[in-house]
Amino acid sequence: MTGLIRRFRTLPLRSRLALLVATAVAVAVAAVAVVSWLLTRQQLYEELNTTLRNSRASDTLVEQAYEACAENRPASKSSTGFAYTQIVAPDGTRCVAPYSTPVKVRNSDVGVARGVLDSTLHNSVTDDGTPVRVHTTRMLLGPDGPAVAVSVSRPLDEITTALNRLALLLTGLAGVGVLGAGAAGLWVARAGLKPVDRLTEAVEHVARTEDLTMRIPIEGEDEIARLSRSFNSMTAALASSRDRQARLIADAGHELRTPLTSLRTNVELLARSERTGRAIPPEDRSALLDSLRAQTAELASLIGDLQELSRPDAAQGGPLTVVALHEITATALDRARLRGPGLTFTTDIGPWYVRAEPAALERALVNVLDNAVKFSPPGSTVEVRLRNGTLTVRDHGPGIPPEELPHVFERFWRSPSARALPGSGLGLSIVARTVQQAGGEIRLESPGDGGTRAVLRLPGAAVPPPFTAAG
Repeated sequence: MTGLIRRFRTLPLRSRLALLVATAVAVAVAAVAVVSWLLTRQQLYEELNTTLRNSRASDTLVEQAYEACAENRPASKSSTGFAYTQIVAPDGTRCVAPYSTPVKVRNSDVGVARGVLDSTLHNSVTDDGTPVRVHTTRMLLGPDGPAVAVSVSRPLDEITTALNRLALLLTGLAGVGVLGAGAAGLWVARAGLKPVDRLTEAVEHVARTEDLTMRIPIEGEDEIARLSRSFNSMTAALASSRDRQARLIADAGHELRTPLTSLRTNVELLARSERTGRAIPPEDRSALLDSLRAQTAELASLIGDLQELSRPDAAQGGPLTVVALHEITATALDRARLRGPGLTFTTDIGPWYVRAEPAALERALVNVLDNAVKFSPPGSTVEVRLRNGTLTVRDHGPGIPPEELPHVFERFWRSPSARALPGSGLGLSIVARTVQQAGGEIRLESPGDGGTRAVLRLPGAAVPPPFTAAG
């Protein structure tokens, strides 16, 4: 049995489906045939029993059988009537009526003759072995005659012959049904698996050619249509991911080229000075080294930003924990004050606790404040306010034109007016990603009186919950 199951599992899906359909139909046809045969058999027996119960032997036949038994004369066998009639004596002997075939006496027949039973209905056989159905009951011989047990029987050949013919007919029909079921199962398997075949061909095409533009036509709303729709969504997502990856690589190469070119130029100047023996003036050499350090820091920052953006969302930092947003904002403000010593910071920070990754959230706030510091003119004010989960950072710089606001969170996008300033164009992309992972939202606004206002909203509470780890 285990071997058959193992071999069945190795068959192609189409063959397995056809075999299952044929087997199911074969079992159903066989069950219907057997039930039909049994019901027909029962009905025929019921009709024969009813006929025997309603068949009363004629008084003449009974009297002739009684006289033959009394005179010890054998019954006439010149012909056979509709039914076989015989009298059963209490001692088990029998008196066969004329034109009847002797039937073997059973114990129940003797019981009727002795008055123990009123009647009996059973199977028996004639002396030559022919099966018969026997009904034995008591009757009076004339108005004043004795009560005797009379058996009336009919041969079972008329039933068994009909049942045998019916069995042959049902067997033939079952065979035809099984063959038809096999053909129908094969047709159903082929028709039902056509969408699967198309899906398989599409998957093989994508695996062979890496063509993610492949789409499968969707028909209906069944499981195959859902599977096709899921496949199309998957290939579209993969194509979009590959496009973003290619765009990220191209943009990263473009952004890396500028600091690398400057580094190479400065290094070549230093190397030429050492090779030719021409010393660089101390002021120029100091400026050259400062430029190298700035370009190296810019390159390191750009690489860090690229690593941050290259990681999938599920791999960002550690688990989300409940952190004090007001404390992280204060830490980011301390760093911003060091980078903008000539600026004035006004703060209005209230307590607020959010669920986020602490390091990523701090980096996001530092990026927002760095932008405010970078674009603020000397001596201006940067306003920072945190109330009820809304963090607002306002600078008084040149601002962002309205047509550029939709692009500020795109990777490597930089305003034309800001391309001369240091930066990679990735800071706000990282901010938006971190805020979205914390369940919040961020936007930049251009107030009417100039400058830029960054608004971050993060869900949380003014008091810390009793737990700190994400469940």
